[in-house]
Amino acid sequence: GSDAAVIRVKGTRLGLAVSSDCNSRHVWLDPKRGAALAVAESARNVACAGGRPLAITDCLNFGSPEKPEIMGQFSSAVDGISEASAALNVPVVSGNVSFYNETDGSAVFPTPVIAAVGLLAEAEKAVRQWFRREGDVIVLLGRTLAELGGSEYLACVHHREEGEPPRLDLRAEAALQDLLVEGAAAALFGSAHDLSDGGLAVALAECCMTGPAPLGARVDLSALRDPDGREIRTDALLFGETASRALVTVGKDALGDLERMAGERGVPLLVAGEVRGAGRDARLVVRSGAGSLVSASVAELRRVWENVFPKLMGD
Repeated sequence: GSDAAVIRVKGTRLGLAVSSDCNSRHVWLDPKRGAALAVAESARNVACAGGRPLAITDCLNFGSPEKPEIMGQFSSAVDGISEASAALNVPVVSGNVSFYNETDGSAVFPTPVIAAVGLLAEAEKAVRQWFRREGDVIVLLGRTLAELGGSEYLACVHHREEGEPPRLDLRAEAALQDLLVEGAAAALFGSAHDLSDGGLAVALAECCMTGPAPLGARVDLSALRDPDGREIRTDALLFGETASRALVTVGKDALGDLERMAGERGVPLLVAGEVRGAGRDARLVVRSGAGSLVSASVAELRRVWENVFPKLMGD
């Protein structure tokens, strides 16, 4: 139910964290970068749970390699996987390739699925994605860029699958993952959740509604700027899928420790808000300099989320 599955190793205090990821739209738009993003996201999900990423395996799903454009996708994706795995120190220990995934000559989107495994020294310190305590401080880790290319928002709302997928700084990614792992080991986080499909707004909603009991949040993004100090347009602010970011919560007394650890690793940090409101009264409220951006009942968000498949099948 969180960013990674955590499995206790019987007879020990160890835990294994496992996650698999791939955004095939990103790979279709830019095979090398999209495949590298899949490696980064899978390893980041393991790190969000508190596991130190150790290795990856892959399942490379493509159309007919007899077509030059498909073979080009495959070759570039392998290059992206290789570059990201080396930078993040997660060797590819196994994998398989599935070609000829086509119907009536039309290929599937190139889909190099990446599964990562990591190790927790103490399984009981595994971190979940949902908010756990009212009063905790909500912190956004990583830099935010004005990026909407290849996003879920662009596809679902504007019916366009185009643009450049998010940029990926592998040094920044490695620094973020190290912070997530070390923070979890120090029992610093109440929760941790990576930002990926749907961006910041979707990640906040998931943090509010996916736990055993709904918790609300009050978030103010007025201070959030891109690295050049420019204001980010509202749709990109809420739904952009900039890589190498995570939402974490900490107790107010632990915020100083997190700021110190982030500073040591060069990870940008924004104190974004507070976990506030429980039960039927829980709401997700997001503001920025432009005013109120989101004000939604957590119960209603969960109702919509739980009924996606029935709605799709009904349509």
